[in-house]
Amino acid sequence: MRFTAYDDEARLDLVIDVELAPSGLLRTRATVGNRGEDGYAVDSVLLALPVPASETQVIDQSGHHLRERHTSFHEFTIGTHERNSRIARGHASSTIHGTCEPGTGWNGGRVHYVHVAWSGNTRSIAERTVVGQQTLLGGELLLPGEVVLAHGEAYTSPWLVATWGEGLDQAAGRIHDFLRARPGHPASTRPVTFNAWEAVYFDHSLERLLALVDVAAEAGAERFVLDDGWFGSRRDDTSGLGDWVVSPEVWPVGLNPLADAVHERGMEFGLWFEPEMINLDSDAARAHPEWILSPRGHRPQEARGQQVMDLTNPAAFDHVLGQMRRVLADVRVDFIKWDFNRDLYEAVSPLTGRPAYHAQTLATYRLMDTLIAEHPGLEIESCAGGGGRIDLGIMERAVRIWGSDCIDPLERQQIEAGTSLLLPPELVGSHVSSPTSHTTGRTLTLTARASTAMFSHMGVEWDLTSATPDERRDLAAWIALHKRFRPLLHTGRVVHVDHPDEGWSIHGVVAQDRGEAVFSLMRVTTSPVRPTHEVPLPGLDPEAAYRLRELLPDGVSTPVPYEPHSPQSWAWWTHGVTLPGSILNAVGLRFPDIAPEHVILVHLVRV
Repeated sequence: MRFTAYDDEARLDLVIDVELAPSGLLRTRATVGNRGEDGYAVDSVLLALPVPASETQVIDQSGHHLRERHTSFHEFTIGTHERNSRIARGHASSTIHGTCEPGTGWNGGRVHYVHVAWSGNTRSIAERTVVGQQTLLGGELLLPGEVVLAHGEAYTSPWLVATWGEGLDQAAGRIHDFLRARPGHPASTRPVTFNAWEAVYFDHSLERLLALVDVAAEAGAERFVLDDGWFGSRRDDTSGLGDWVVSPEVWPVGLNPLADAVHERGMEFGLWFEPEMINLDSDAARAHPEWILSPRGHRPQEARGQQVMDLTNPAAFDHVLGQMRRVLADVRVDFIKWDFNRDLYEAVSPLTGRPAYHAQTLATYRLMDTLIAEHPGLEIESCAGGGGRIDLGIMERAVRIWGSDCIDPLERQQIEAGTSLLLPPELVGSHVSSPTSHTTGRTLTLTARASTAMFSHMGVEWDLTSATPDERRDLAAWIALHKRFRPLLHTGRVVHVDHPDEGWSIHGVVAQDRGEAVFSLMRVTTSPVRPTHEVPLPGLDPEAAYRLRELLPDGVSTPVPYEPHSPQSWAWWTHGVTLPGSILNAVGLRFPDIAPEHVILVHLVRV
């Protein structure tokens, strides 16, 4: 539906679009147009949607780098509960913002939430008034002077995406269904991705990387990504950003020997860029200091040794686009890891003297759109220091996000659960780390690491040249298991389990026809109860029966120490069991007790 209005006094047009998708997801946006002769400054355009009075709690998310999207609940008091992003990134921001009934969990309790589909500054509000109104509002957060409409100009807000459900899984499922129905949703099988970052960091050499290519291909990787450090003076993270030319020092004959080796092994070749950023120690910054977003009187505080390239400046935009075009013309690049490692603060364009968060976001979109149009089939991953830019605006260009720089599987349980409230698993990159996590220092089994990654867009970030032959063989078996179940994992309905024992992290994927399912049960802490309570497995057909068995990769022996307490509780475990879906949904089964940081995988097939 489209609603139109006109203000005679202000001479403003207002158009509100409201779309209802087949999944039940709702989108709305507004366009403000100026018919007046004077300029009109747009300070804020927020869309508002009502929510039921029974929803007396607010749901939102918080976090930080390496621990993004922790979901929490608060009392919905009279007044406003507001969540803003003012730095164009979202490690600490809330991807979703809504209201729910008390006791809402994954499987029950009415919930409504919204998401602002925009990659810049955003604003969302849950408001409860003394006159009985409850609403969710959302839109772009505009700073003074960012949008001033001349005669005949218009501003269109980002889409405000709204969903609802009985439980968080049902609400998230509406967004997943909407995204999967888009014409631009990736139709090809999501390739297992090997990223070389935690294997080599800045220590690039052709010989070392060719060895990694070989072992990655042998393990079953389908894409090989060369991360930061291949360009300009980029031998560490203090210089080179803005100079997107292959370093003759590190790559004297260019990147083609590596890219060709990757393609010869049947893999796609990916390359890291951070096009929106610039180091002061770079040829670009020395030649054009005016290309840096900066107030007139001083430079913004540096972060990670870098500043922000003013892509609203046509000359700077053309510089970045031209250098990226040259690289993509010289090297067959199938995939770009597009990073964004610095918060935007004091982001003022020297061209206008005004804040440029809005215009910078549009320029980034235009840069991505241009490269995608010029290179059909090119895929882009949205990375922002890990999970700092995850929104449905960037997902109109990107086919994958990097969920977090932390790939410790215990931390990833919470991170990926929170991410699932917006994105289905095939859009979320999750990698098998080295045995000892580079971010937490925790050493975990391959089963914990691989079983976590296999439920999303699976990848590997581990120096496999230092792995033992047994480790590489077992990793290959896990990748083969992921490929076997990838059609289910990347199309099915994501479910989570509400369980009184918080020491469990339990989630799964159920086929759309409910004929098959895979569940993961990870013990994240010890329990005060042993043996554990029954674990329900939601989402199954209550009218059908299911055969349930433990799921392990071929050739990998049972990797978890089962506790010998009350073995009669799970005498079925050795040989499997067949039970009605109604029992599995509502009551479930007692599973073997396992030690913390271990995992049980189960496969269910309708019989």
